[in-house]
Amino acid sequence: MIRTLLLLFFTWQFSTPEALQHFQAGAEAEKSGHFSAAIVEFQKVTELEPTAATGFVRLGQAYLENSDFGGAIPPLNQALKLDPDLAAAHQLLGYALLAQGYAAQAVPHLEKSDDIAALGIAQLEAGQLADAAAHLQTALAKRPNDPDLLYYFGRVSGLLSKQSMDMLIAAYPDSARTHQAMAENYYILRQMPQAEKEFQEAIRLRPDLPKIHLELGLVYAGASQWPKAEEAFRAETKLQPGNAEAAYRLGNALLQQGKAREARAELERSNTLLPEMPETLYSLGKADALDGDAASAEKAWRKLIELENGSSLAAQAHFALAGLYRKQGKPEQAAREMEEYNKLQATANPPEGSQN
Repeated sequence: MIRTLLLLFFTWQFSTPEALQHFQAGAEAEKSGHFSAAIVEFQKVTELEPTAATGFVRLGQAYLENSDFGGAIPPLNQALKLDPDLAAAHQLLGYALLAQGYAAQAVPHLEKSDDIAALGIAQLEAGQLADAAAHLQTALAKRPNDPDLLYYFGRVSGLLSKQSMDMLIAAYPDSARTHQAMAENYYILRQMPQAEKEFQEAIRLRPDLPKIHLELGLVYAGASQWPKAEEAFRAETKLQPGNAEAAYRLGNALLQQGKAREARAELERSNTLLPEMPETLYSLGKADALDGDAASAEKAWRKLIELENGSSLAAQAHFALAGLYRKQGKPEQAAREMEEYNKLQATANPPEGSQN
Protein backbone atom coordinates (compact mmCIF):
# COMPACT_ATOMS: atom_id res chain seq x y z
CA MET A 1 0.00 0.00 0.00
CA ILE A 2 1.20 3.54 -0.73
CA ARG A 3 0.86 5.41 2.56
CA THR A 4 0.11 9.07 2.10
CA LEU A 5 0.00 10.82 5.44
CA LEU A 6 -2.17 13.86 5.09
CA LEU A 7 -1.65 17.14 6.83
CA LEU A 8 -5.21 18.13 7.50
CA PHE A 9 -6.10 21.64 8.48
CA PHE A 10 -9.55 22.38 9.78
CA THR A 11 -11.04 25.59 10.94
CA TRP A 12 -13.35 24.44 13.69
CA GLN A 13 -14.74 26.57 16.44
CA PHE A 14 -14.58 24.27 19.44
CA SER A 15 -17.22 24.85 22.07
CA THR A 16 -14.76 24.55 24.96
CA PRO A 17 -11.23 25.91 25.46
CA GLU A 18 -10.24 22.49 26.84
CA ALA A 19 -11.09 20.75 23.54
CA LEU A 20 -9.09 23.33 21.61
CA GLN A 21 -6.16 22.85 23.96
CA HIS A 22 -6.12 19.08 23.44
CA PHE A 23 -6.53 19.54 19.68
CA GLN A 24 -3.49 21.83 19.53
CA ALA A 25 -1.47 19.49 21.74
CA GLY A 26 -2.34 16.58 19.46
CA ALA A 27 -1.33 18.54 16.38
CA GLU A 28 2.04 19.43 17.97
CA ALA A 29 2.66 15.82 19.03
CA GLU A 30 1.79 14.62 15.54
CA LYS A 31 4.10 17.20 13.97
CA SER A 32 6.95 16.00 16.23
CA GLY A 33 6.34 12.36 15.31
CA HIS A 34 4.96 11.45 18.73
CA PHE A 35 1.93 9.65 17.36
CA SER A 36 0.98 7.75 20.53
CA ALA A 37 0.74 11.05 22.38
CA ALA A 38 -1.25 12.52 19.50
CA ILE A 39 -3.72 9.65 19.74
CA VAL A 40 -4.28 10.36 23.44
CA GLU A 41 -4.87 14.06 22.79
CA PHE A 42 -7.25 13.57 19.85
CA GLN A 43 -9.14 10.90 21.80
CA LYS A 44 -9.84 13.52 24.44
CA VAL A 45 -11.02 15.92 21.74
CA THR A 46 -13.58 13.35 20.54
CA GLU A 47 -14.80 12.84 24.10
CA LEU A 48 -15.22 16.58 24.64
CA GLU A 49 -16.65 17.25 21.16
CA PRO A 50 -18.53 14.03 20.18
CA THR A 51 -20.47 15.77 17.39
CA ALA A 52 -17.41 17.25 15.66
CA ALA A 53 -16.10 15.16 12.76
CA THR A 54 -12.77 17.00 12.90
CA GLY A 55 -11.57 15.30 16.05
CA PHE A 56 -12.43 11.82 14.76
CA VAL A 57 -10.62 12.46 11.48
CA ARG A 58 -7.49 13.62 13.26
CA LEU A 59 -7.68 10.68 15.63
CA GLY A 60 -7.96 8.29 12.69
CA GLN A 61 -5.03 9.97 10.98
CA ALA A 62 -2.89 9.67 14.11
CA TYR A 63 -3.64 5.95 14.28
CA LEU A 64 -2.62 5.63 10.63
CA GLU A 65 0.62 7.49 11.24
CA ASN A 66 1.28 5.16 14.16
CA SER A 67 0.75 2.18 11.78
CA ASP A 68 -2.30 1.08 13.77
CA PHE A 69 -4.59 0.67 10.78
CA GLY A 70 -7.22 -1.30 12.62
CA GLY A 71 -7.42 1.37 15.30
CA ALA A 72 -8.01 4.04 12.65
CA ILE A 73 -11.18 2.46 11.29
CA PRO A 74 -13.70 3.16 14.13
CA PRO A 75 -13.00 6.91 14.48
CA LEU A 76 -13.00 7.40 10.71
CA ASN A 77 -16.30 5.56 10.40
CA GLN A 78 -17.67 7.83 13.13
CA ALA A 79 -16.41 10.92 11.27
CA LEU A 80 -18.36 9.81 8.19
CA LYS A 81 -21.50 9.24 10.24
CA LEU A 82 -21.23 12.85 11.32
CA ASP A 83 -20.28 14.16 7.87
CA PRO A 84 -20.83 11.63 5.04
CA ASP A 85 -19.27 13.91 2.41
CA LEU A 86 -15.96 14.47 4.18
CA ALA A 87 -13.42 13.55 1.47
CA ALA A 88 -10.44 13.40 3.83
CA ALA A 89 -12.21 10.85 6.04
CA HIS A 90 -13.09 8.71 3.01
CA GLN A 91 -9.48 8.80 1.85
CA LEU A 92 -8.01 7.88 5.24
CA LEU A 93 -10.60 5.16 5.80
CA GLY A 94 -9.79 3.77 2.36
CA TYR A 95 -6.10 3.56 3.34
CA ALA A 96 -6.91 1.87 6.64
CA LEU A 97 -9.25 -0.70 5.09
CA LEU A 98 -6.80 -1.47 2.29
CA ALA A 99 -3.94 -1.94 4.74
CA GLN A 100 -6.10 -4.38 6.72
CA GLY A 101 -6.90 -6.41 3.61
CA TYR A 102 -10.44 -5.13 3.11
CA ALA A 103 -9.81 -4.04 -0.47
CA ALA A 104 -13.39 -4.29 -1.72
CA GLN A 105 -14.62 -2.14 1.17
CA ALA A 106 -11.81 0.36 0.57
CA VAL A 107 -12.74 0.96 -3.09
CA PRO A 108 -15.92 3.06 -2.60
CA HIS A 109 -14.14 5.29 -0.09
CA LEU A 110 -11.10 5.83 -2.31
CA GLU A 111 -13.41 6.59 -5.23
CA LYS A 112 -14.45 9.68 -3.26
CA SER A 113 -10.84 10.82 -2.86
CA ASP A 114 -8.33 12.14 -5.38
CA ASP A 115 -5.76 9.38 -4.78
CA ILE A 116 -6.05 7.33 -7.97
CA ALA A 117 -2.93 5.34 -7.08
CA ALA A 118 -4.45 3.97 -3.88
CA LEU A 119 -7.74 3.42 -5.71
CA GLY A 120 -5.96 1.42 -8.40
CA ILE A 121 -4.21 -0.73 -5.80
CA ALA A 122 -7.47 -1.39 -3.98
CA GLN A 123 -9.19 -2.32 -7.25
CA LEU A 124 -6.33 -4.67 -8.09
CA GLU A 125 -6.62 -6.41 -4.72
CA ALA A 126 -10.40 -6.57 -5.15
CA GLY A 127 -10.05 -8.23 -8.56
CA GLN A 128 -11.31 -5.24 -10.55
CA LEU A 129 -8.42 -5.59 -12.98
CA ALA A 130 -9.49 -3.39 -15.90
CA ASP A 131 -10.33 -0.42 -13.65
CA ALA A 132 -7.15 -0.99 -11.65
CA ALA A 133 -5.00 -0.96 -14.79
CA ALA A 134 -6.53 2.31 -15.99
CA HIS A 135 -6.05 4.10 -12.66
CA LEU A 136 -2.54 2.76 -12.07
CA GLN A 137 -1.47 3.75 -15.57
CA THR A 138 -2.75 7.29 -14.98
CA ALA A 139 -0.96 7.45 -11.63
CA LEU A 140 2.23 6.09 -13.17
CA ALA A 141 2.17 8.78 -15.85
CA LYS A 142 2.33 11.37 -13.07
CA ARG A 143 4.94 9.47 -11.00
CA PRO A 144 6.91 7.36 -13.52
CA ASN A 145 9.72 6.48 -11.12
CA ASP A 146 7.59 5.30 -8.21
CA PRO A 147 8.68 1.70 -7.44
CA ASP A 148 5.36 0.82 -5.80
CA LEU A 149 3.39 1.98 -8.83
CA LEU A 150 5.75 0.17 -11.20
CA TYR A 151 5.27 -3.02 -9.19
CA TYR A 152 1.48 -2.80 -9.02
CA PHE A 153 1.08 -1.82 -12.68
CA GLY A 154 3.32 -4.72 -13.70
CA ARG A 155 1.29 -7.04 -11.51
CA VAL A 156 -2.09 -5.97 -12.88
CA SER A 157 -0.76 -6.14 -16.44
CA GLY A 158 0.42 -9.68 -15.85
CA LEU A 159 -2.89 -10.72 -14.32
CA LEU A 160 -4.83 -9.20 -17.22
CA SER A 161 -2.57 -11.01 -19.67
CA LYS A 162 -3.07 -14.32 -17.87
CA GLN A 163 -6.82 -13.76 -17.69
CA SER A 164 -6.94 -13.09 -21.43
CA MET A 165 -4.81 -16.13 -22.23
CA ASP A 166 -6.89 -18.37 -19.98
CA MET A 167 -10.03 -17.21 -21.79
CA LEU A 168 -8.37 -17.83 -25.17
CA ILE A 169 -7.25 -21.35 -24.27
CA ALA A 170 -10.60 -22.26 -22.71
CA ALA A 171 -12.72 -20.91 -25.56
CA TYR A 172 -10.49 -21.79 -28.55
CA PRO A 173 -8.23 -24.67 -27.53
CA ASP A 174 -7.41 -25.70 -31.11
CA SER A 175 -6.83 -22.23 -32.57
CA ALA A 176 -3.54 -20.97 -33.97
CA ARG A 177 -3.42 -18.27 -31.33
CA THR A 178 -3.75 -20.83 -28.55
CA HIS A 179 -0.86 -22.84 -29.96
CA GLN A 180 1.16 -19.64 -30.30
CA ALA A 181 0.42 -18.65 -26.70
CA MET A 182 1.41 -22.10 -25.44
CA ALA A 183 4.58 -21.99 -27.54
CA GLU A 184 5.54 -18.63 -26.07
CA ASN A 185 5.07 -20.00 -22.55
CA TYR A 186 7.26 -23.00 -23.35
CA TYR A 187 9.88 -20.67 -24.82
CA ILE A 188 9.96 -18.60 -21.62
CA LEU A 189 10.37 -21.81 -19.63
CA ARG A 190 13.21 -22.86 -22.00
CA GLN A 191 11.30 -25.99 -23.00
CA MET A 192 12.37 -25.73 -26.62
CA PRO A 193 11.07 -29.02 -28.10
CA GLN A 194 7.56 -28.24 -26.86
CA ALA A 195 7.86 -24.64 -28.05
CA GLU A 196 8.94 -25.78 -31.51
CA LYS A 197 6.02 -28.21 -31.75
CA GLU A 198 3.44 -25.58 -30.76
CA PHE A 199 4.88 -22.92 -33.09
CA GLN A 200 4.84 -25.38 -35.99
CA GLU A 201 1.20 -26.24 -35.30
CA ALA A 202 0.29 -22.55 -35.18
CA ILE A 203 2.04 -22.03 -38.53
CA ARG A 204 0.23 -25.03 -40.02
CA LEU A 205 -3.11 -23.52 -39.05
CA ARG A 206 -2.28 -19.93 -39.98
CA PRO A 207 1.00 -19.53 -41.88
CA ASP A 208 0.43 -15.81 -42.40
CA LEU A 209 0.37 -14.86 -38.70
CA PRO A 210 2.73 -11.92 -38.08
CA LYS A 211 5.78 -12.71 -35.89
CA ILE A 212 5.06 -16.43 -35.72
CA HIS A 213 7.95 -17.38 -38.04
CA LEU A 214 10.20 -14.96 -36.19
CA GLU A 215 9.40 -16.63 -32.88
CA LEU A 216 10.05 -20.09 -34.31
CA GLY A 217 13.34 -18.82 -35.68
CA LEU A 218 14.36 -17.70 -32.20
CA VAL A 219 13.80 -21.26 -30.96
CA TYR A 220 16.16 -22.57 -33.63
CA ALA A 221 18.69 -19.80 -33.04
CA GLY A 222 18.76 -20.62 -29.34
CA ALA A 223 19.74 -24.18 -30.26
CA SER A 224 22.26 -22.96 -32.91
CA GLN A 225 20.23 -24.67 -35.63
CA TRP A 226 21.15 -21.91 -38.06
CA PRO A 227 19.81 -23.35 -41.36
CA LYS A 228 16.39 -23.84 -39.76
CA ALA A 229 16.61 -20.40 -38.16
CA GLU A 230 17.46 -18.88 -41.53
CA GLU A 231 14.44 -20.53 -43.14
CA ALA A 232 12.10 -19.25 -40.41
CA PHE A 233 13.50 -15.72 -40.41
CA ARG A 234 13.39 -15.59 -44.21
CA ALA A 235 9.71 -16.55 -44.10
CA GLU A 236 9.09 -13.68 -41.67
CA THR A 237 10.88 -11.16 -43.89
CA LYS A 238 8.65 -12.18 -46.78
CA LEU A 239 5.55 -11.65 -44.67
CA GLN A 240 6.86 -8.44 -43.10
CA PRO A 241 9.52 -6.82 -45.27
CA GLY A 242 9.37 -3.72 -43.07
CA ASN A 243 10.22 -5.58 -39.86
CA ALA A 244 13.73 -4.49 -38.83
CA GLU A 245 14.13 -7.28 -36.26
CA ALA A 246 13.28 -9.98 -38.81
CA ALA A 247 15.90 -8.55 -41.19
CA TYR A 248 18.47 -8.42 -38.38
CA ARG A 249 17.72 -11.98 -37.28
CA LEU A 250 17.98 -13.27 -40.83
CA GLY A 251 21.25 -11.41 -41.33
CA ASN A 252 22.67 -12.83 -38.12
CA ALA A 253 21.60 -16.38 -39.03
CA LEU A 254 23.33 -16.00 -42.40
CA LEU A 255 26.42 -14.60 -40.68
CA GLN A 256 26.57 -17.57 -38.33
CA GLN A 257 26.78 -19.81 -41.40
CA GLY A 258 29.57 -17.77 -42.98
CA LYS A 259 27.33 -16.25 -45.68
CA ALA A 260 28.87 -12.83 -45.26
CA ARG A 261 27.62 -11.11 -48.40
CA GLU A 262 24.00 -12.21 -47.96
CA ALA A 263 24.19 -11.37 -44.26
CA ARG A 264 25.55 -7.92 -45.04
CA ALA A 265 22.64 -7.13 -47.34
CA GLU A 266 20.05 -8.10 -44.72
CA LEU A 267 21.85 -6.29 -41.93
CA GLU A 268 22.14 -3.12 -44.00
CA ARG A 269 18.44 -3.38 -44.73
CA SER A 270 17.72 -3.75 -41.01
CA ASN A 271 19.88 -0.72 -40.27
CA THR A 272 17.92 1.27 -42.85
CA LEU A 273 14.59 0.22 -41.36
CA LEU A 274 15.69 0.93 -37.78
CA PRO A 275 18.92 2.96 -37.82
CA GLU A 276 21.70 2.41 -35.30
CA MET A 277 20.29 -0.50 -33.36
CA PRO A 278 23.45 -1.62 -31.47
CA GLU A 279 22.98 -5.35 -32.12
CA THR A 280 22.59 -4.69 -35.83
CA LEU A 281 25.71 -2.51 -35.91
CA TYR A 282 27.81 -5.18 -34.22
CA SER A 283 26.69 -7.94 -36.59
CA LEU A 284 26.96 -5.59 -39.57
CA GLY A 285 30.57 -4.85 -38.63
CA LYS A 286 31.31 -8.57 -38.52
CA ALA A 287 29.67 -9.11 -41.91
CA ASP A 288 31.59 -6.17 -43.40
CA ALA A 289 34.86 -7.54 -42.07
CA LEU A 290 34.18 -11.04 -43.40
CA ASP A 291 33.27 -9.54 -46.75
CA GLY A 292 36.61 -7.74 -46.88
CA ASP A 293 35.32 -4.20 -46.24
CA ALA A 294 37.44 -3.16 -43.25
CA ALA A 295 36.50 0.52 -43.50
CA SER A 296 32.78 -0.21 -43.22
CA ALA A 297 33.39 -2.65 -40.37
CA GLU A 298 35.38 -0.04 -38.47
CA LYS A 299 32.65 2.56 -39.07
CA ALA A 300 29.89 0.24 -37.76
CA TRP A 301 31.82 -0.70 -34.62
CA ARG A 302 32.85 2.89 -33.93
CA LYS A 303 29.23 3.96 -34.17
CA LEU A 304 28.22 1.19 -31.76
CA ILE A 305 30.84 2.33 -29.23
CA GLU A 306 29.64 5.92 -29.57
CA LEU A 307 26.07 4.85 -28.85
CA GLU A 308 26.76 2.34 -26.08
CA ASN A 309 30.13 3.18 -24.60
CA GLY A 310 30.50 1.05 -21.47
CA SER A 311 28.16 -1.81 -22.41
CA SER A 312 29.15 -5.44 -22.94
CA LEU A 313 28.38 -5.03 -26.64
CA ALA A 314 30.75 -2.05 -26.77
CA ALA A 315 33.41 -4.25 -25.17
CA GLN A 316 32.94 -6.80 -27.95
CA ALA A 317 33.24 -4.00 -30.52
CA HIS A 318 36.57 -2.93 -28.99
CA PHE A 319 37.74 -6.55 -29.14
CA ALA A 320 36.69 -6.84 -32.79
CA LEU A 321 38.45 -3.57 -33.66
CA ALA A 322 41.63 -4.85 -32.00
CA GLY A 323 41.54 -7.89 -34.27
CA LEU A 324 40.85 -5.70 -37.30
CA TYR A 325 43.81 -3.41 -36.55
CA ARG A 326 46.17 -6.35 -35.96
CA LYS A 327 45.30 -7.69 -39.40
CA GLN A 328 46.03 -4.24 -40.84
CA GLY A 329 49.43 -4.10 -39.15
CA LYS A 330 48.45 -1.38 -36.68
CA PRO A 331 49.72 -2.76 -33.34
CA GLU A 332 49.39 0.50 -31.37
CA GLN A 333 45.73 0.95 -32.32
CA ALA A 334 45.09 -2.73 -31.62
CA ALA A 335 46.68 -2.37 -28.18
CA ARG A 336 44.49 0.64 -27.38
CA GLU A 337 41.36 -1.28 -28.31
CA MET A 338 42.41 -4.23 -26.17
CA GLU A 339 43.05 -1.86 -23.29
CA GLU A 340 39.51 -0.50 -23.63
CA TYR A 341 38.16 -4.03 -23.90
CA ASN A 342 39.97 -5.10 -20.72
CA LYS A 343 38.71 -2.03 -18.84
CA LEU A 344 35.13 -2.83 -19.72
CA GLN A 345 35.59 -6.49 -18.86
CA ALA A 346 37.06 -5.55 -15.48
CA THR A 347 34.09 -3.26 -14.81
CA ALA A 348 31.61 -5.97 -15.77
CA ASN A 349 33.45 -8.65 -13.77
CA PRO A 350 35.15 -7.00 -10.76
CA PRO A 351 37.58 -9.11 -8.72
CA GLU A 352 36.01 -11.04 -5.86
CA GLY A 353 35.85 -8.98 -2.70
CA SER A 354 36.12 -5.63 -4.48
CA GLN A 355 32.47 -4.72 -3.91
CA ASN A 356 30.99 -3.68 -0.59
